[in-house]
Amino acid sequence: MVSGRPTARPWLPYTAAIVAGFAVIAAAYLIVRQAADVGCTPLEVSSSIEKDVLLGELAERYNKSDRRYGDRCAVVTVHGLASGASTEALAGDWAAKQPSLPRPQVWLPTSTLWTGQLRLLDEAAGRPAQTPGRYPSIANSPLVIAMPQPKGKVLQQQGPLGWGEILGSSGQSGWSAFGRPEWGRFTFGKVNPNMSTSGLAATIASYYAAINRASDLTESDVANPAVTQFVRRIEANVSHYSDDIVDLLKDRAEADLSAAGTATPTDMSAVVTQEELVYQYNEGELSPTRGEKPRVPLVAIYPKEGTFNLDHPYVVLPSASPEQRDAAADFLKFLQEPPQQQSLGRHGFRDHERKASGPLIASVGGGGDGDLTYFDPPDPTVVKAILTGWGTLRKKANILVAVDTSGSMNAKIGDLTRFQVATRAAVKGFGLLNSEDQVALWSFSSETGQRPKSPYSEEVRLSAFKPEVLTKEINNLHVEGGTALYATVRAAHRHMLDRYDQSRINAVVVLTDGTNEYNKDNNLARLLKDVALDPDRPIKIFCVAFDERSDFATLDRIAKASAGKAFDARDPAKIDDAFVKLVSSF
Repeated sequence: MVSGRPTARPWLPYTAAIVAGFAVIAAAYLIVRQAADVGCTPLEVSSSIEKDVLLGELAERYNKSDRRYGDRCAVVTVHGLASGASTEALAGDWAAKQPSLPRPQVWLPTSTLWTGQLRLLDEAAGRPAQTPGRYPSIANSPLVIAMPQPKGKVLQQQGPLGWGEILGSSGQSGWSAFGRPEWGRFTFGKVNPNMSTSGLAATIASYYAAINRASDLTESDVANPAVTQFVRRIEANVSHYSDDIVDLLKDRAEADLSAAGTATPTDMSAVVTQEELVYQYNEGELSPTRGEKPRVPLVAIYPKEGTFNLDHPYVVLPSASPEQRDAAADFLKFLQEPPQQQSLGRHGFRDHERKASGPLIASVGGGGDGDLTYFDPPDPTVVKAILTGWGTLRKKANILVAVDTSGSMNAKIGDLTRFQVATRAAVKGFGLLNSEDQVALWSFSSETGQRPKSPYSEEVRLSAFKPEVLTKEINNLHVEGGTALYATVRAAHRHMLDRYDQSRINAVVVLTDGTNEYNKDNNLARLLKDVALDPDRPIKIFCVAFDERSDFATLDRIAKASAGKAFDARDPAKIDDAFVKLVSSF
């Protein structure tokens, strides 16, 4: 049984989400109640979100098998939670951090990188370590560089290439370095390492490539100027950081299968991701029409220095009772048996001994059928140093923030206005930006008494990010008028195009509670054409919809036209999380 979100996340209305949540809670309650009635031991499992649905299906299979260990039985329930979020919850008050999820007795993060970070957090808090040892795997997946097949084949024909050769120096001369100058610049997509295991593993892999070793990465290596310059060169070619690698690949799959059959609007030549997601993409599992394979599959490239393995450890937590420990041991045994390993293999995972199936290798391009060199997980203190230092090495951003100040922003959400809810979340979220980022602030509505000549105005010019200045100006904004959404987005895009900086991520962020209400500019088709992605000078648009009246579908079309992203915060409880994810794109 699964009480987490599915891998392919649809945008559900808030009411439907509530109903689904109550249904899941009720079903989980009934199963646990049945377990108590028959004397079986209830076992709660927290799984990382790329495998929570599958683990839930396997738990159902376990529960229906009438399985016994000795004279006992167990009933297993599974919920999905991102590895970073579960690490944070386990390190604190689980009930406060995750009030809708039961505290687990078994934890299945994506990688032992997270068990090490939890150990550091426990040590810092002066409590016994919850994850003191090494743990068995239920599945494995190496980190790869995924590319559209035509481009991937060109790289494979070059012979073995390293992380720096593919993602670093190639960015300066673009595809001309590989004999295809007509393909333009070489940039790649990567997930923010503070949000995602694949992003963290990719960052660690670049450090290992820099020192040309597969083990014994040290804090002195991380601080070495030559090493940091190598990593900085790779980060300089990031198109933009994503908050969710699955969503990024789903967007590519949707565009691939569009009626026009056009290529995905993107400036990204590659994406750093897990091997199993390349398989799932190619097999149509990430398609909006599940099972429909893409016209242009992806190819997995395995850099010559080696790669990082995501080992999906099986961790029995100290919160487990002796009976639950016995149940956990039996469930692990069950997961490592051939039928369950075959189920994991059908979703693109290597087995618990790192062996890949023939269909997996064939689907991802045949490059990973030999022995791979794997980087050893660094000491947790080294991982912490990498995360701390990444903020100075990541690609910096130029961001224009356009805040909706139309009259509808005065409507109440509880004791606050929409404007207060949105701007407080924005101030909190943008506080996570780097001081080396550059930020501009616009307000927009329609022509008003205070702004008679234009529906938008510049409140802060594009300059070094100063949170106190941004906060002060946001708090001083005046709410009045209609919503000139299209005119503002077009003007903001043009403004940033005039100030384009190739060394930075260039973006427009639009915060709005509604739809376009400006008759002077009401042509969506023309707007989509005007902001369409220019791969040589990408200006990406990110939209946040934070009221149920927001036209999210239109905001999503605007964002996707520019290869950006729209964030759905129409549920007020999700607005803080939406801004954290938004800022993680930079």
